[in-house]
Amino acid sequence: MRLSLHEIAQVVSAQNDYSQYPDHVVSGIEFDSRKITSGDIFLPLKGARDGHAFIPVAFDNGAQATLSEVVVEGPHLLVEDCLTAFQQLASYYVQKIGVDVIAVTGSNGKTTTKDMIHDILATTFKTYKTQGNYNNEIGLPYTVLHMPDDTEKLVLEMGQDHLGDINLLSKIARPQISVVTLVGEAHLEFFGKREKIAEGKLQIADGMPKDGLLLVPNDPILKPYLPDDQEIVFFGEGAALDVTDLVEEKSRLTFQVPFIEGEVKLPVPGRYNATNAMLAAYVAKACGVTDENIKAALATLNLTRNRTEWKVAENGAEILSDVYNANPTAMRLILETFAAIAKNPGGRKLVVLADMKELGDASASLHANMRDSISDKIDKVYLYGPEMKPLAEAMASDERVLYYPDYRDFERLKADLKADLQPADQILLKGSNSMRLGQVVDLLVGE
Repeated sequence: MRLSLHEIAQVVSAQNDYSQYPDHVVSGIEFDSRKITSGDIFLPLKGARDGHAFIPVAFDNGAQATLSEVVVEGPHLLVEDCLTAFQQLASYYVQKIGVDVIAVTGSNGKTTTKDMIHDILATTFKTYKTQGNYNNEIGLPYTVLHMPDDTEKLVLEMGQDHLGDINLLSKIARPQISVVTLVGEAHLEFFGKREKIAEGKLQIADGMPKDGLLLVPNDPILKPYLPDDQEIVFFGEGAALDVTDLVEEKSRLTFQVPFIEGEVKLPVPGRYNATNAMLAAYVAKACGVTDENIKAALATLNLTRNRTEWKVAENGAEILSDVYNANPTAMRLILETFAAIAKNPGGRKLVVLADMKELGDASASLHANMRDSISDKIDKVYLYGPEMKPLAEAMASDERVLYYPDYRDFERLKADLKADLQPADQILLKGSNSMRLGQVVDLLVGE
């Protein structure tokens, strides 16, 4: 971070006399006092505990100064709201550095697409991306202020829990290129209906300059919210930009896209990942990356852990782990992918589905409707969690189904799966992260 203390003070409109403090270059900013190193500035945020209580600890660890909403001992910049000041500083820094920002959002696929865009751009440019799930009003400015000083392309993931979240993030980051991967049913509990989710996703354009590049699904639900001052490219079924000649295998895809010569190879399964790769490739091509570098980066892709990841069980069975999160669209897509993969000789296909969270009043119907996505090619279905009750009831006459309705059934579920899984089997696990299916994967793998 190339900012001096007095420069920061001016950006955040510090209300105290900061001229009494030396105008040293600040080396970084942290909201966790334990991460403070010499020369940093401390950001006390209000969470479960008020960060102002940790200002003395931050100074002990070498903080040069602190932001603060109250007068404190030691060098400080007095502001009305520390989080707002943090966001103002990030927005200023994006403009000062002159980095090109690419923003990605979507109900499904945003993290994967963000990773793909980063990996392709990194073949040609100094590139940085959102780390982990730092995609909210704290995580995005943190990412901006922690990018290396020589960053040329910054790839930011934007998440939303409520309408207006992405408007704020877009206005902080001011992206030149934005991608909406999909408008599904995630967070219906907070939005009420899918149209509001669509409205929120398209707020990604609110901070874009005129004539920026906006990629959106060819979905009629988006049409009322499309901006009229951007270059809009539609993708997917019925659009000119779509995947063709797709060949799906257990652990890889091959396909073609209309703007790249030759075949594209991807070392992960799932048609949806082909779409994500197409979007990443389109963005990279718009930034000037060659076809050769695009294809080479995708061919060696390494996705974030637990997102559509094949593993091998302790007994040799094949595990398709997709346990980081879940919404109805994502669950349908992975069930379709799993069903399309050929069975091993003498083996079965097992599916473990756990609750999808934050679906609000639509939860019962969305869980029950998942019945239509469970193919006849599936030999056994394990359902876990109280939200899965409507699906269990919808499949009550299906002898393939075993239902574990209570969270207290978790240990029994793990034991039953461990005993049932055979060496030639394939098993898919999908559910919201809070359902702890990652622990089931670890048990089956022997970790």
